Amino acid sequence: MRLCCFQLFNSGDLDDGLLIWSAKQASFDAACSIDIEFLLGHGLDATKAHLSANRAPSAAAALDRLRELEADGEFEGFSVEERSAVYDRYYGD
Repeated sequence: MRLCCFQLFNSGDLDDGLLIWSAKQASFDAACSIDIEFLLGHGLDATKAHLSANRAPSAAAALDRLRELEADGEFEGFSVEERSAVYDRYYGD
């Protein structure tokens, strides 16, 4: 599941964020292994705006979690390109 989420992250499609969120919420193990940053394939601001426009309860839950982590400084210095490079190295290009 993690590798699939990485591929969705790299696609940068805003609609994939909820698919990744759903996978992350599937179980305790999935929640631990799927990085929240995988939701941000199109960047933090674009993802938050997209989730804000979606009325689904899962979108609100994902947005709440992102805002919480952002307030804690979790995404300071976050870059889609840099994160993608980290995952590329991890998965062996």
